[in-house]
Amino acid sequence: MSSSTQPEVVDDPGANRFEIRADGEPAGFTEYRLRPKSIAFLHTEIDPRFEGRGLGGALIRSALDAARERGLAVLPYCPFVRGWISKHSDYLDLVPADKRAGFQL
Repeated sequence: MSSSTQPEVVDDPGANRFEIRADGEPAGFTEYRLRPKSIAFLHTEIDPRFEGRGLGGALIRSALDAARERGLAVLPYCPFVRGWISKHSDYLDLVPADKRAGFQL
């Protein structure tokens, strides 16, 4: 596949993570803990070979969109997720208002 191929994000509930593939290869993931009404993002990694291509942001956007679709509150324990939300205020509403200060949001 060429580098112009759109990255693909999939939820792997068995592994408790969203994964992103680029150029047909695993490029990164964000781990989560799912509860009935919330999802806590714990850790995000992008393979160094794929850094600088915006894949981390694409991964987090897709994961947060999935949380929104499922009506889940987001708990961004992962610093990357927290930082991404702080730069994209249209996702701030996913973090419960009473938890935002604790996440410095």
